[in-house]
Amino acid sequence: MKKKKTAVLVVVVIIIMGLTVSCGANSESVIIVAGSTSVQPYAEILAEVYDAFYHDGIIDVQGGGSSAGIQAVGSGIADIGMSSRSLKDSEKESLQAIEIAKDVLVIITHPDNPVKNLSIENIRDIYTGNINTWNTLGGAEKKIHVVTREEGSGTRSAFEELVMDGLRITPEAIVLNFNGAIRQLVANDKYSIGFISLGLINETIYSVNINGYEPTRENIEAGNYNLYRAFLFVTAGEPEGAAKEFIDFTLSPEGQQILINEGLIPN
Repeated sequence: MKKKKTAVLVVVVIIIMGLTVSCGANSESVIIVAGSTSVQPYAEILAEVYDAFYHDGIIDVQGGGSSAGIQAVGSGIADIGMSSRSLKDSEKESLQAIEIAKDVLVIITHPDNPVKNLSIENIRDIYTGNINTWNTLGGAEKKIHVVTREEGSGTRSAFEELVMDGLRITPEAIVLNFNGAIRQLVANDKYSIGFISLGLINETIYSVNINGYEPTRENIEAGNYNLYRAFLFVTAGEPEGAAKEFIDFTLSPEGQQILINEGLIPN
């Protein structure tokens, strides 16, 4: 636990250093958005469109992870935090979360892997190490290479909450710090399995069906596909000024359409 807190503190310090540099050039008009690396690419797209229409402000979007972003808002370093996990009870005392969209988690394998459908129980058994070869599931007689995000990641927290049912991920899992890195590894390893956001799916990987259902908006809304989480903007109290304007833009029909185009489910 001490190591995890230290790691988050280091990230927050890095954010502070980055913000000091960026704010120096135009400290009167910069809105600082920091946190989840899963939310970050979507916030950057929103910021780019927003800046094109609102020239009196600059949206500075930085990563660092959900926990670091939440701490940055709580300490006044950032105007808006980005989180892909729910706020803890202790965080809710001083912060508020605004859901901007839902992100669908998908289980990915190599396109050449013949296993195209898994149950939640199958996935849980793979990630605990109870199932460790593909032939158990109708695939090749090869060891399953389990890939996961790092501890403290909002993506991993969501996966643990939605899939693992309180069980720990096998210590033999390959741990990577970005969803894009997981996608690249799985694309190059026929016997690997990982989890990423639906918006990152491309032709280099295959998104596995869960209990026979594809990860589509229709199946999510019908309650047939349940691996999804909320993407949040976090503020210290009610947002005001330029930060509120950016959040309002994100929640507007225009902002929501941008997020739909990028593969998210609208708020």
